[in-house]
Amino acid sequence: MEKEETKHDIMALVKVLGEECGDAEKYIHLGATSNDIIDTGMALQLKEAVDVLEEDLKELRRTLSTRAKEHKSTVMIGRTHAQHAVPMTFGLKLAVYVSEIDRHIERLEEAKKRILVGKMGGAVGTGAAFGQDAKELQELVMNDLGLGIDKATGQIVGRDRYTELISFAANVSASLQKFSTEVRNLQRPEIMEAAESFETEKQVGSSTMAHKKNPILAENICGLARTLRGFVAPTYENMILWHERDLTNSSSERITVAHVLVLLDDILNKSEKLFKNLKVFPENMRKNIDMNQGLVMAEAVMIHLTDKGLSRQEAHEIMREASMEARAEEKPLKEKLMEKDDVMEVTSEAELEEMFDPEEYLGRSEEIVDEIVD
Repeated sequence: MEKEETKHDIMALVKVLGEECGDAEKYIHLGATSNDIIDTGMALQLKEAVDVLEEDLKELRRTLSTRAKEHKSTVMIGRTHAQHAVPMTFGLKLAVYVSEIDRHIERLEEAKKRILVGKMGGAVGTGAAFGQDAKELQELVMNDLGLGIDKATGQIVGRDRYTELISFAANVSASLQKFSTEVRNLQRPEIMEAAESFETEKQVGSSTMAHKKNPILAENICGLARTLRGFVAPTYENMILWHERDLTNSSSERITVAHVLVLLDDILNKSEKLFKNLKVFPENMRKNIDMNQGLVMAEAVMIHLTDKGLSRQEAHEIMREASMEARAEEKPLKEKLMEKDDVMEVTSEAELEEMFDPEEYLGRSEEIVDEIVD
């Protein structure tokens, strides 16, 4: 009723509270402006939300770390430009994700002091209505609430703070979409190195194609991550207000902040579930390496040839030519190399055989997993 009459949410609240407070009514909202209440209240909500998001991130990190350890020695092909590159381990792929989540946790921790702040500075931030003790009053209120202080404001808390939070959320969402996109690609039938869990007893993949097992959770994460990032543009626009404030940010923020935080919580939880239950197929990983008939070991052989005295450029050209010929003739790369005198003059068939073992060309893959996870 009061809101309908006053058309002002805080003034309506002040009137309703006053009616219940007897003689203390004259002190309610004395010296304050609406955004002393709104922005400080928002900071308290953000404080709780940030705690939830931080725990979500840590839970995802725990799950990714567990799976990375589990598969630190699981050999697969690395891919660049969607083409086969050189061998790596699935654990290394997941360790890269762990490291990325670590950085997000670090960013959030660092941002807290800038995001979780309130104000009690009155109209346009001067504190004039609070008198000579305005600074002390603001400090007492914020200390009591466990919030930082926006020491210099117009009439509202600086919206660069909200922009940092929403930008952080967008950054995390992009990581989660990246992780989920990789699952979707690895689940392609022609690849099938990893796949989203599927409840075969009851779950339906398609209303007509009964054989389908679709990566619906990973796709859901990708779609919601895109939606979340759609709120970034209005958040930046909300920083740009007339003079000490106007209302163009208010209606937008009632939608953007809540939606972004809820969406991020949701996709973090879904991402944890996705990787906790992820199915991994090492036998298909090895099959996909072997389908190249040794081509993915070209770099390993090139390095071996340089150890035998060839220049890097000479070795690279030899391997390039041999690889193109092997691909065109659909022959194993090792077989083509054994036909080349300039190769066999500096190495032997036994040494070449060693160079074509992908498990012997993993570099620091396992060591990196241990370093990141531990």
